[in-house]
Amino acid sequence: MRRPIRARLPRRLKTALTLLAATGMMLVGLPATAHAAPGDYAKITTGKRCDEMHLKKTYPTTPPLSGAPMPDAHWVAPGPDGEYYYNNEFKGFENVPVPTQADLDAAGSSRADIDAWDAKYAKSHNVDDMKNAIYARYNRHKTTSARPKPFRDWVPRYLINGQANSSKGGVFERKTVQDFNLIGPDWLCEVTIEIRDKDDKLIASRRYDAYNQRSGELGEFKSNGKYKPNQYKADQVILRHKDDKYDFTKSRMSMFAGEKASDTTVKRYNSLNNALKSERGTSGNQVRIVEKRATARALWPQTKWTKTYPVFNPRPNTGTQGPINDIAWASGRTPAEGQRIQKDFNKINTRSALGRGPGGVDFSTLQLQYVGNPVKGKALDYSFKADFTPDEDTAPGWGGKADLQLASDSMFTWLALTPDKFWVNLNPDQPDKIMDSTFASTDAGRVLLEADLAMKADFAHQMNPEKNPAAKNFWDGEVKDKDGIPCFPEVRLWIEPKPAKVREQDGGIYILDAPLKVSTEWMDMAWHAPGARTCTFTDAQKRESERLLRQYVMPGVDKAVNTGDAYKDLRRVYASRVAAEWIRQQDAKKPTDFRPIINSNNVKRWPLRAPNATWTKQSVYDRYMKSLREGIEWFKLEYGGQAYNQGVGGVDFSKAPKRNVSRVEFTTQHRTLPRTTKDSVRSQTSARDSDTTYLGGGGNIDTSGGGGTPTPTPTPTPNPTHTGGGGKPSPQPTGTSSPAPKPTATVSPTGAPAPSKDDDGGGLASTGTQVLTIAGIAAALLAAGAALVWWRRRHTTGS
Repeated sequence: MRRPIRARLPRRLKTALTLLAATGMMLVGLPATAHAAPGDYAKITTGKRCDEMHLKKTYPTTPPLSGAPMPDAHWVAPGPDGEYYYNNEFKGFENVPVPTQADLDAAGSSRADIDAWDAKYAKSHNVDDMKNAIYARYNRHKTTSARPKPFRDWVPRYLINGQANSSKGGVFERKTVQDFNLIGPDWLCEVTIEIRDKDDKLIASRRYDAYNQRSGELGEFKSNGKYKPNQYKADQVILRHKDDKYDFTKSRMSMFAGEKASDTTVKRYNSLNNALKSERGTSGNQVRIVEKRATARALWPQTKWTKTYPVFNPRPNTGTQGPINDIAWASGRTPAEGQRIQKDFNKINTRSALGRGPGGVDFSTLQLQYVGNPVKGKALDYSFKADFTPDEDTAPGWGGKADLQLASDSMFTWLALTPDKFWVNLNPDQPDKIMDSTFASTDAGRVLLEADLAMKADFAHQMNPEKNPAAKNFWDGEVKDKDGIPCFPEVRLWIEPKPAKVREQDGGIYILDAPLKVSTEWMDMAWHAPGARTCTFTDAQKRESERLLRQYVMPGVDKAVNTGDAYKDLRRVYASRVAAEWIRQQDAKKPTDFRPIINSNNVKRWPLRAPNATWTKQSVYDRYMKSLREGIEWFKLEYGGQAYNQGVGGVDFSKAPKRNVSRVEFTTQHRTLPRTTKDSVRSQTSARDSDTTYLGGGGNIDTSGGGGTPTPTPTPTPNPTHTGGGGKPSPQPTGTSSPAPKPTATVSPTGAPAPSKDDDGGGLASTGTQVLTIAGIAAALLAAGAALVWWRRRHTTGS
């Protein structure tokens, strides 16, 4: 394979690049025969011994097995993930007041002013001294920046993130040097390589975090496992350069990262690795990704200006802290705003130490995974799971604040309202019974009613043989009228919960799966659309029609409800429903801060929020009736070329059934979840071997290091524990989980025992007024969730 580096001279390219995605990145060399263009030359600037720079020690020799493990193009260190700590003191001052001009004048703006305030705070630990140190920094930003940022944007995006980028990046680099024994006289760190032409014009420039002067190995440290396009572009040039002094065609490159390498990173560098292998005529990997995963934990003080967020705290005017709050509030409200925020983030994230940023999380997949035991005087611990976005730079995630707020508001709605209110009903026979008016004042209620309407459209689509071929089997088996046209019974369809898979353990509840289902049954209707044609069915024909529906139509509707984008909010509020039942049970045993909320029927703290603040149940009902009159889905059948129109509906969350998974099942299938969940309260974590992240929060997060003060600077290991630079690393123990405690028996507020073991069909204890005890009202409402009305319209041109 031949590829021109410059238009005036094609040449054979001989080099290697290796990415290590979990603790860093490094390059190693192989022989090659490429030659530089006449006059092209390489220049190495900067650089200092890695051991002296990062470990503050000088080792006399370089260990023979230092560097990255050689054989694999993508190697993931076995064993549990590690952790490391870094200082982010500004995080404790995120809510410092916006300064007046007098405040800025008093603080100053020079470097000397900043240093003076820093020194004063270091001695006094007086938060007002730190406030002035922050004001001095902002004043300098205002006076030196062409487009200064507003203070409230500057503090989290530039001040806090800037310190985290520097501090976390430095600690991660020291950890990588230690983990892979990049010590001794051969290893230099922060080496800049330039490629210039004969006229001294810069062709490519790249700063590598590590460089082995003897072997030519190059290394890049990426705590977030994500490459940068400009660096990749330079890698392609540098690794294919050879002149009289430097021969990088003998170099291999490795990326060391602390998180799972992104799909784009793996794809890019695998492509380069394969190209270099072909160009160099070798089967050995030239570009490698090495992952040694570790969770970064930030340390910051708790002060009167530490920011909290108004979610998951039952006490009025109090909030919680945690990475899910930070990243959700930092995400954009729209795709365009998400793009702007991610662009600003990338400018700060120069050392790639800040993870993937707010755009790295697909908030549409955000799902509550765990809530802790509610304790009086303390807010709730909680953890969410979400997918990473495939490429946060081109299509970043957005809307995190709204999605997180919905999950929190819904949990409190389920607690505040009595369960007899947890239904919605779109029924042309009952325009006055759409939903409870109090429930309609909440976003949880809005989500249920909108999901009911969306289900009607999906049901209509599934009835169309052109969209769902299985529907043809339904029509073939359905009762026919005297003209041979299939009839359709009036049926009720509604969404309801299937048993949620949960595990009560570690003082909380893990919500492992919270599926939904769409149920159907016959229901006679009085209302018919104008021009509708009805059929008369026997009881046997009704049952057979229901069976055909369940077999050929409902699987597609079920799939849409459980996986479709239109129902993501419904799935999110149902997970909150499961959490709310857990809290109800715990409060019944011992009073918590949630007690004044439970069954209060007061939801003023959790109202409809923008952009849905003016939403009404009547608007949805009007859309529903319009669809019945005009049709949702029109299609032709083989039975006379007729077109049909239909509508269905209902959502019932009055119950939240659950199934407790066994300890054996939980340990086998979710072995790392307890630790991942616990870690997520403090730091964003990645699910091992998946494109999933866990983010949590709580009201009493320990940001001091957990009692003792951890040592942020790792110590070197001169005797390597792996065979980096030679053979494949020795397997590490994966660790074992200690036996999980048996789930605690639960009791309903009325004292009735609830399932405490692995009850396959057991439901969370019902609370409040039982729905079935008011059969005259509730049974009618729940049974009349909606109707499916079919009518026939003669096919004409344009219809």
